[in-house]
Amino acid sequence: MYFEDFAVGQVFTSQGRTITETDVVLFAGWSWDTNPPHTDAESVRGSRFGERIAHGLLGVSVAMGLASRIGVFEDSSIALLGIDGWRFEAPIRIGDTVHVSVEITGARLTSSGDSGVLSRRFTLTNQDGVIVQQGEIGLLVATEPSGELPAVARTGLDEAQTAQSGDMSPD
Repeated sequence: MYFEDFAVGQVFTSQGRTITETDVVLFAGWSWDTNPPHTDAESVRGSRFGERIAHGLLGVSVAMGLASRIGVFEDSSIALLGIDGWRFEAPIRIGDTVHVSVEITGARLTSSGDSGVLSRRFTLTNQDGVIVQQGEIGLLVATEPSGELPAVARTGLDEAQTAQSGDMSPD
C-alpha cells in the first residue's frame, strides 16, 4: 500500500505471538538488561508481579514485528519517524500471547509530494484483552509511483531523441 491507500480511522490487527522464556532470555543477553524482574525468578517471587516479566522494550520490538507481519506498510515504508507517548500499561508475562492493532490517526503529504507521513497508534494487547503497551509511531511512506519518468530523466531522453533525429533547432 502507498500513502494514497491509507485513511484516518483505518485499523489493522496482527496475528498473535506468544512470548516465550527464550524470548526473554535472549533479549536480556543481547540488550545487557539483566535486571531481576526479567532474569531472577527467586527475587521476584514475592514482588508485585510474582514472576519474571518481559522487558518493556521487548514488547515494543514485538509490536513492531507484528505490525510488519500485517503486510500493509512494507511496500512503501521509507523511515520510522519516532516513538511518542509510549506507555507500559501492564506487564507482559512469559506465556502471554499478544497482538497489535495499528490505527491510522493522521496522514499528510510532505512538501516534496513524493512521500507522506502517517501518524499511527499502536496498541499491544494480551490474550485476555488487557492493553499491555500503547503509543504513537510515525512512519514516512512513499506515494504511488506515477509511472512517469522524473523530470531529469525526461530531459535527458528528450536531448537524446533530438540528437538522434538530427533536429538541432531550439525549442
